[in-house]
Amino acid sequence: MLDRVTGMSVFARVATLGNFSAAGRALGLSQTMVTKHIAATEARLGLKLLHRSTRRLTLTEAGRNYLESCERILADIEDAETSARADHVEPRGTLRLNVPLSFGIREIAPALAEFARLHPDLSIDLGLSDRYVDLIDEGWDLAVRIGLLRDSSLVARWLAPCHVIMCAAPAYLAARGTPRKLADLTAHNCLGYTLPSPASADRWLFGANGDVAVKVAGNLRASNGDALLAAALAGQGLIYQPTFLIGDHLRSGNLVALPLDEPTRALPIHAILPTGRQPPAKVRAFVEFLAGRFRPGPPWDLGLAL
Repeated sequence: MLDRVTGMSVFARVATLGNFSAAGRALGLSQTMVTKHIAATEARLGLKLLHRSTRRLTLTEAGRNYLESCERILADIEDAETSARADHVEPRGTLRLNVPLSFGIREIAPALAEFARLHPDLSIDLGLSDRYVDLIDEGWDLAVRIGLLRDSSLVARWLAPCHVIMCAAPAYLAARGTPRKLADLTAHNCLGYTLPSPASADRWLFGANGDVAVKVAGNLRASNGDALLAAALAGQGLIYQPTFLIGDHLRSGNLVALPLDEPTRALPIHAILPTGRQPPAKVRAFVEFLAGRFRPGPPWDLGLAL
């Protein structure tokens, strides 16, 4: 079955040039194929669009009306394709970006003003959530994720390491003592992060590969790192959280890092893209922007002994 859009294009060119052969040459089609497209279009519409004679072609009234519609539709298609090509070359439109809540507030949102200056034709719809979103089903162009990736079908670009450090406030350590070994954690109030991950609120992972698991317990669990940070600053217990969250407090002395007999972990931070298509310019631009911002090392780790 011949497609309708090509049929419209052939009819419009025949109507403009008044000749099947000339229309065929302009479109790179044989005269036979031009004839087939016109015949198929007339059959589909149930209308005669052209009066044919040995000397010339003329439009019927139905043909004149149809020509106006074809020209409008073909112009709209051309505009749509031009726009799509422009979107692929130049960042513009709206970028729907999903990032973890605390990381997004601290590291992504402050960078958006600079990105906006670089790309004034682009706006961002920023989603802040620690939930593991579905990019395709929920219509996100791009997500930033921290930790090991669950879905190998997605396209991932490594951005930076995310070091996780165990720490506590000086007041807590003065009252409860300072743990020196993993075994000491059983005697401490460990404030747990509850969102699904390889670790959990009652199971902290240590070692360079995260293969040393330690059971912990405490009187507070929370689904957000800022809530745990606030409790730790108030002296409630130990937390095991990323340096982008606790780095400023480690540098100021409000929190004290607690090295033990196993190293703490470094999780990867990735930009995640839907698979199956070349990403548009707006996505490529933002990924490169973040990669440059976090190179050669993440700014939240400056001055920390890792």
